[in-house]
Amino acid sequence: MQARHLAVEGAIEFTPRSFPDDRGLFLSPYQEEAFVKAHGGRLFPVAQTNHSMSKRGVVRGIHYTATPPGVAKYVYCARGKALDIVVDIRVGSPTFGRWDAVLMDQQDHRAMYFPVGVGHAFVALEDDTVMSYMISGTYVAEDELALSVLDPALGLPVDSGVDPILSDRDGVAITLAEAERQGLLPDYATSREIERRLTGVPVTS
Repeated sequence: MQARHLAVEGAIEFTPRSFPDDRGLFLSPYQEEAFVKAHGGRLFPVAQTNHSMSKRGVVRGIHYTATPPGVAKYVYCARGKALDIVVDIRVGSPTFGRWDAVLMDQQDHRAMYFPVGVGHAFVALEDDTVMSYMISGTYVAEDELALSVLDPALGLPVDSGVDPILSDRDGVAITLAEAERQGLLPDYATSREIERRLTGVPVTS
C-alpha cells in the first residue's frame, strides 16, 4: 500500500494494491502496517461505521464535528467515483484554510484519513456512488456542523463537470470566515491532543 501526505496537515491518502483475476479482484482498503508507518500511530478505535449512496452530482459537506469531542475518519469509496475533499478548518493550524482532494474510484481504490478537527466534503461523479466511513466517535446531532462548500474564499472544485446537488442544510451553510468570527471552528492544539489520545502517540507533522 502506498501512502501520500496531503496539503492539509495530518491528512493522508492511501492507495492499496489490487489483485484481479478471472473471478474479479481483491484488495484491502485499510492496512495497519501502512497506516502506522505513514501516521506514526495506530488507527483510532472505531466507534461507528457509516455508508452513504449518492447520485451523480450530489455534493455532501463541508461537514465537521465540534471539537471537543471531535472525530477522526477513514473514508473509502466502495462503489462508483467521487472527488473526496479535506479542508483545514482548525484555527492555529499551519495549513489553516487549505484543502486537498483525492479522486476515489474503482480503478485505484484510494482511501483517505481525516485527522480530528478538519472538514470533509465530496462530490459524487457517478450514480450510486457509495462512500464507506470508519469514525472514531458516535453521531451526536448537535455536534455536527457544516460550512459552505461553495465558499468563494475556499474555491473548492465542487463542479467537477457536474451541477452540484446540495441538501437544504448544506445550501445555507455559513462561510469559513463567518464560522471563525462566531467561534465555531475547532482549535488546532485541541484537535491534535484529542488525536494523540485516540492514536496513542503524538501525530506526525
